[in-house]
Order: sequence, then C-alpha cells, then structure tokens
Amino acid sequence: MQPSQLLLAPLLLMVYSLSAQADSENLPIGVSPSSVSSSQPSIVVPEEEEIAPDMIEIEVQLDPLDSPHPIPWNWVLATHAEVSASESSGSRYYRSQSLISPDGQYAAYSRIQMQGQPELYQSRVTSVMFLENLHTGDLRTITAASPLADNPLVSNEEADMPGTIAILIPVSWSESGERLLARQFEGMFSSSDASDYAVVWDRKQNRTSTITPEKIEYTNAVLLGWSQTNPDRVLFRAGTLGDENWPVWAVDTTGQTTLAIEDEPLIYGQVVNQVWAGPQARW
Repeated sequence: MQPSQLLLAPLLLMVYSLSAQADSENLPIGVSPSSVSSSQPSIVVPEEEEIAPDMIEIEVQLDPLDSPHPIPWNWVLATHAEVSASESSGSRYYRSQSLISPDGQYAAYSRIQMQGQPELYQSRVTSVMFLENLHTGDLRTITAASPLADNPLVSNEEADMPGTIAILIPVSWSESGERLLARQFEGMFSSSDASDYAVVWDRKQNRTSTITPEKIEYTNAVLLGWSQTNPDRVLFRAGTLGDENWPVWAVDTTGQTTLAIEDEPLIYGQVVNQVWAGPQARW
C-alpha cells in the first residue's frame, strides 16, 4: 500500500478487520535491516481442501505509511469496528512487544490507548513508551516533542483534538546499546495527513531528541532506521503524495538533512514477545 492510498486506508482496512479474527494478528516491531518496505496484504487459503468463505484466514501486515516498522494498525481498526458495532464508546489498550538492548540491560515497549467512538473521526489514539532497566527494575517514560505527542507535562490543544493518532513504538537500539531509536507516527483518521518522526534517547547524556527531515519539501516521511554510512544519523524516506520515487534522507539530532546516497538502514536489538503482548491486550 503506497502512501498515496492513505485516504482510502480506513475503509479498506475496516473490511479486513471485520473479516479477520481480532486475536489472530501479532505484528512484529522490528524487521530485517535490509527491508525498507512492508509486505502487501495477502489472503492465505490452506491447500488441498475446500474452505468455506467464513473460514478464510486473512494474514496481513498493514501500515498507513507502508513502513518497515509497522504500528499495530490492524488492532486500531479492529478495535474501532468492535466499538462501532456495539454503538458504545470507551478505552482499549494494546501493549507492544519488548525490544531488548544488545547488552541485555534495557527493554523498551509501548502502551497504546484508543479512546474509541462509534465514528472513526471522533476516536483518538495515544501512546506511552516505557524504558525499563532490567537489572534494577527502574522504569521511565519516553515522550516525543512532535506536534501531536501526548505529553502530560505540556498542554497541547492540537494533540487533544478528536481524530488524532500519535503512536510511539521502539524500532532499534544502536549497535552498542547506548542509544534507542523509536518511531513516532502522527496523523488524522480518514485523512492523508500522516508522517513519521524519529525519537532518539541517548543513555550517556540522558537526553531525548525528536528528529524529522528539515529544509526539504515533502508531505510524508517514513522512518527507516539508523544510517549505515553514518551511525549518528537516521534515515527517512520522504516525498510528496503522487510522486512515484521518494528519495532517502539522512538526518542528525540537530535536524541537519542530507541526501543519502548508497546508504542502507540498520536496526539492532532483540524483539521479545511476552505472554502479555498481543493485539487485544487490555489493562
């Protein structure tokens, strides 16, 4: 699914979500470092036997921006379908898989909350990313400094509007485990307004930076991973809706943006699927 199809995504994904079992999806956070695009939706039908239409299993890995590090979009749409069918409202929660640092000292994971309403454009999705020290048990939160980020310490009327989506998920540790890279996806339901921000936590400096391509023209940016050429930079694919070929850009923590030529994204860390993880996990 290309970014230009984002406007149709809620309608198309709703069809998939209503057809699939809500508990059948468990989307991985990380992907192979060589991957720069996610797989397309596919219908999996067992061979050598006749299957009734209501027994077809739909196996999809969908993301509004066709990201290689997908947010739990299937869960978002399936959850709204459940809320809409019951003509009710309320909050639902999703807890992501854990991303363990290369030295085994830290685990990063997210709790995603959907405040569901019968109308999709009235619903709202927010998130909190946790960083846990596995040796001491200390827990801290990581928050993006982006337009729709849900920061309890900062008043943000724009982020509180109905229809907003702000999902932060861990993507990769650095090779040494000194830095954590996360994807902040922001957008509006039933709209093509969506883009990625990179959130980098530096362990030594205990500092969080929010990064996005600057001084270039684009409508949507997709976070890819660390730069192979320059490990201090992150790679984005960014372009304008309607254009076929989007260039890849390398961005440092100050926002300095340069064209990435013959560069590849890298990701590090071990994804652990705990017993409490799953598309329908609730607190």
